[in-house]
Amino acid sequence: YGFINTCLKSLVVEKYGEETWEKLRLQAGVQDSFLTFEVYKDEITMQLVDKACNVLGVPADTVLREFGKYFFEFCKRSGYDHMLRTLGGNLYEFIENLDALHSYLSLSYQASFGFGFVCFFPQEMNAPSFRVEKNEDGSMHLHYYSDRRGLCHIVPGIIGAAALDFFNIEISMKIVNQTEEEERTGKKEHIVFLVTQNPLFPCKERNEFSSSSQCLLDSEKQIENQLNKEDLEKAKNTNGDRGNSVCPVKKSHWKTLKGIITLGKGKLLRGFDPVYPKSLWIDTKTFCNGLPFHMVFDKELKVKQAGVSIQKIVPGLQTMGICLDQYFRIIHPEVPFTISSIQKFINSQFVFQTRREMMPESWKERPMLELRGQMLWMESLQCMLYLCSPLLRTLHELEERQMHIADIAPHDVTRDLILLNQQRLAEMELSNQLERKKEELRILSKHLEEEKKKTEALLYAMLPQHVANQLKEGKRVEAGEFKECTILFSDVVTFTNICAQCEPIQIVLMLNSMYLRFDRLTTVHDVYKVETIGDAYMVVGGVPVPVPTHAERVANFALGMIMAAKGVQNPVSGNPIQIRVGIHTGPVLAGVVGEKMPRYCLFGDTVNIASRMESHGVPSKIHLSSSAYQCLKYKNFEITERGEIEVKGKGKMHTYFLIRNKSATENEIMGRP
Repeated sequence: YGFINTCLKSLVVEKYGEETWEKLRLQAGVQDSFLTFEVYKDEITMQLVDKACNVLGVPADTVLREFGKYFFEFCKRSGYDHMLRTLGGNLYEFIENLDALHSYLSLSYQASFGFGFVCFFPQEMNAPSFRVEKNEDGSMHLHYYSDRRGLCHIVPGIIGAAALDFFNIEISMKIVNQTEEEERTGKKEHIVFLVTQNPLFPCKERNEFSSSSQCLLDSEKQIENQLNKEDLEKAKNTNGDRGNSVCPVKKSHWKTLKGIITLGKGKLLRGFDPVYPKSLWIDTKTFCNGLPFHMVFDKELKVKQAGVSIQKIVPGLQTMGICLDQYFRIIHPEVPFTISSIQKFINSQFVFQTRREMMPESWKERPMLELRGQMLWMESLQCMLYLCSPLLRTLHELEERQMHIADIAPHDVTRDLILLNQQRLAEMELSNQLERKKEELRILSKHLEEEKKKTEALLYAMLPQHVANQLKEGKRVEAGEFKECTILFSDVVTFTNICAQCEPIQIVLMLNSMYLRFDRLTTVHDVYKVETIGDAYMVVGGVPVPVPTHAERVANFALGMIMAAKGVQNPVSGNPIQIRVGIHTGPVLAGVVGEKMPRYCLFGDTVNIASRMESHGVPSKIHLSSSAYQCLKYKNFEITERGEIEVKGKGKMHTYFLIRNKSATENEIMGRP
């Protein structure tokens, strides 16, 4: 289910960040998100685990163990906290009931989704099983069976996290045996873990209780201080006065405490001894009617007794002495149908399925009946009791087998479970639909965000970003005065002649090739492109964001233009094109004009003079005004004097030529690595 993959994604994002997850999923070739109740191929999860090891550079066993710990917390956050806490009062009971939890979850998910990575595969594949054994020294042997090899390291992560959270104990788990269980159907991997438990104390308490004897002494003192003095005295009198004499021997505090708990009843309140009748006060008929889905069979699997409802469905059971394995097969756990195998997994829930070839003719077209329940070994009779109920999830499954609620005993919670699960499945379907819609909206939102970024990039290419943002917000953009900036104009030499001798498409291709080079240079030198008109290209430095290095930026950009123009071919002659460049520094007024196609324009005499520098320039030269020269003369540029020239509309002006930047290489000017 997607729940598992979602957990794995959450682990990577939380511990290593979104970028790591994106890299991991791209290498694994999987989607970005997963639906909780959607069934995904096993290969997806296995790929994610494999790529996680490669991307993070961590061994597989470490990744799986960390995933196990995280999955436990993820399950708790996902609403399974109370369900997990109520599995058992200690770690042994907790592990012992894991298979039962898997069985319950399969009712809701209609698949073998379970607690941990160990049981997330679809129903047609075999789910792992757990079996736990207590040892005399307090340790346990945990048997783990799975069809999938290499995933056993998740188990210590999950069990260790559960032990620490629920029972406040630290455990260590190591593999003591690893075999392929030949006797089991499907040859499942059989891993045996040795589980040792250590009580968890805070650091301060650990120092205090450094030895067991000291721990016992301190515990006794603590209990003694908490007891009421009157109760102590009463307990001493109760246990000490025997035949009007006082016991001269000082009693231990533990015996004193026991006397208090006894309270004259002769038995400890915490102890419990069941009382059994001398004979069973129930007749056979009532037993078979009251438990309509039970069966009793001996070591040879011969049926000795069966409930009335199972007899009705499987008439062959009315013939006492027939072999049970002729009519049923064991679905879970996957063990051979023998008494020894059943006893081995006696703490597990057993699922039986009827054999189609042995069913009555009316059942041949129906789905086979499955029974789920527990096995109880009766030592005195040397027989096994199978207390079970029909394994039905929904009313639809009940109808498919042509059964009715009345066929199930009134005390059997299966009746309520079917009705409740019917409602839960409807809620899950609704939840699944909502999750799908949410995913669709997420994808649409992502696409919308991408389109928005494209639109903004196009808008910011036409207008300065702060101006564009003001226009988007519906605000009026006020014109701004800039006391000093540097403006550049350029044009193509003999452009009119080229246009007269070429096809329009050739002109378009030539200008596009040139402008693409120039546009890249504006980014390299951080200058603002104002506009292009025909072959004229205009940029400015220090507008719309004032900077003290405006002249140097424009000068370096101009040098880059001369170099870049050598790579553009003249469609008439086939030689590189030549451009003229003019630069002037001075004040301007800048603002947005127009509403239909708003443009950010510059106004003032500075614009006119910069244009005159270009028109009065020399091919493949950068023409500077005197004000531009003053800004650059101490900035490590090589500049030569042109002298006085007659400028149209301005009279005589002293101008200069920019030759090169003494401190920058050609690659630096062009923005090449």
